[in-house]
Amino acid sequence: MRLRFTLLIALGLLWSPAGFAQSWSSLMSDSFIAQHTDSITVKEQKPAHWDYEQGLVLFALNREWERTGDGRYFRYIQKNMDSFLDAEGNIRTYKLEDYNIDNIPTGRLLLMLYRQTGQEKYLKAARFVRHQIETQPRTKEGGFWHKKRYPNQMWLDGLYMGEPFYAEYSAYFHEEKNFDDIANQFIWMEKNARDPKTGLLYHAWDESREMKWADPKRGTSPNFWGRAIGWYVMAIADVLDYFPQSHPKRKELETIFKRLMPVVVKYQDPATGCWWQVFDKGGAPGNYVEASASCMMVYGLAKGVRQGILDPSFLAAAKKGYQGILKEFVETDAKGLLHLNKTVSVGGLGGNPYRDGSYEYYLSEPIKKDDLKGIGPFILASIEMEIAAEQPAGKGKTVGLDYFFNNEYGKDKEGNRFRYHYTWEDYKDSGYSLWGSIFRDYGAKTVSVETAPTEAALKGLNVYIIVDPDTPKETEKPNYMTEEYAKVIYNWVKAGGTLVILGNDTENAELKKFNILAGKFGIQFTDKNLNMVKNNVYEQGKLTFDGYHSIFRDVKKIFVKELVSLQVQPSVRPVLTSGSDIVMAVAEVGKGRVFALGDPWIYNEYLNGKRLPMEYENFKAAKNLSLWLLRAK
Repeated sequence: MRLRFTLLIALGLLWSPAGFAQSWSSLMSDSFIAQHTDSITVKEQKPAHWDYEQGLVLFALNREWERTGDGRYFRYIQKNMDSFLDAEGNIRTYKLEDYNIDNIPTGRLLLMLYRQTGQEKYLKAARFVRHQIETQPRTKEGGFWHKKRYPNQMWLDGLYMGEPFYAEYSAYFHEEKNFDDIANQFIWMEKNARDPKTGLLYHAWDESREMKWADPKRGTSPNFWGRAIGWYVMAIADVLDYFPQSHPKRKELETIFKRLMPVVVKYQDPATGCWWQVFDKGGAPGNYVEASASCMMVYGLAKGVRQGILDPSFLAAAKKGYQGILKEFVETDAKGLLHLNKTVSVGGLGGNPYRDGSYEYYLSEPIKKDDLKGIGPFILASIEMEIAAEQPAGKGKTVGLDYFFNNEYGKDKEGNRFRYHYTWEDYKDSGYSLWGSIFRDYGAKTVSVETAPTEAALKGLNVYIIVDPDTPKETEKPNYMTEEYAKVIYNWVKAGGTLVILGNDTENAELKKFNILAGKFGIQFTDKNLNMVKNNVYEQGKLTFDGYHSIFRDVKKIFVKELVSLQVQPSVRPVLTSGSDIVMAVAEVGKGRVFALGDPWIYNEYLNGKRLPMEYENFKAAKNLSLWLLRAK
């Protein structure tokens, strides 16, 4: 205990009114990787196999990668996933005939890897997982059986196992028809497992009423297990990330969530801020506050507030819970590695030996240190709390990305046309998905501006980004900057808007007409190309900052390649130079301001760390720039 808190104080990581230091998720992620360097073994002394626990932790590491741009996390995920796949996308140890819904959640990493790499093996494997959903046995109502060997049974656990992957897959591959089915799984589970007296959900429901643990009238199991409720909470929160805003059943899902979370808060232990193994029996003999359930509740509360589904007042319960988690469960060893205590190893019903779902049963299962079912939710909860501390920076602000001057399309393998290249939606190296995520983590709303700039189109924007205007080789009929468009944008800036204009090298952007706009602010993109990097000799793209910088603060070194220099009027302030060349500049006009750079710069390829060495602080620089853009002048 003393070692733990001495180290935490030294690291400055204890709770303070200003928020949490952005380190807990990284500390746990790095500690986990240090203890599982090659592969993730779920069961001791047994070979690694395809399992939801490994998928849970890898998903948490994926979120950490998105938050930090540290490519180590991506490589670790890919290495672990590749250990299960052959070149054709067949998944080692996966037995479809078991129809075990626990096999599905790891498929979320297959989708991520396919988006990032385009490799067919990941797509084939994801389609195989999707096939299980298609053929999974169902109740008469249509709910997924938890496993083939547990016929007619829906468990709360199964909602997390099946639905987030199902929703993400459906959103990515435009299978909109599936969202009715996804919503119904939650609706049916709540209808059949909700206790009208407490508002809590029983661990499981047996449609046949044949199980010994099932109530003969309702079919519900006897008790409310903390982690089972946590699975359900996380499942709804994650599914809502992909559920269409316009879908008629989205409101039903949000209502279920808003009905459950006040009940969750009601059963929060006032002394520790955590939640109990048997949820409604706090303080009863043998009962204990349990790590995984507590992390899951904090995750659901904080994420629900961030999504705008829960009232901001729920964040107080999340903070109290998180503070309790750090105090009750987290410790640091002599090597500086973080550990999580008091995660129950398992909780189930039926089987052999038989599990009757009694109070005594839930307290009989062993408690583990560093159990994956606790580690994953701890990282996810930490990320949400770290985001919560950042949200005030951009609250109420809207960032618009131009899709008019940059208007490029490609075709997928099926011949479908899709927009790409410097867009919020582009998750590949060519996109701005990570930059969009940074803005949203700061509490801002991101939108696309698909029309020409007009007073109406720019109304409501606080930040307007125009990047890499098209040339004829990129778009058949480019939309060029005009004097009329430039005047509209100038007036918007003068009234208080923050404009970002990002060019490109002379071969890949239309700069002559773009300079009509830049010239309004005393800036010109020149025809001089800088940092023409060859063969990934990254040193050729190095740019450095000396000392404290007003925008980039403690950033020392960044990477920018194949950009054009800027020429500026005396009223414009250069903010980064390379020799005699101006690289970045800021102009202040009226109540607004303009940031200019001759390159798209912080698109995914140079934020995600997959190739660029981490000594180049592009991700940190992107966060600093975003924060500066969101601040009022």
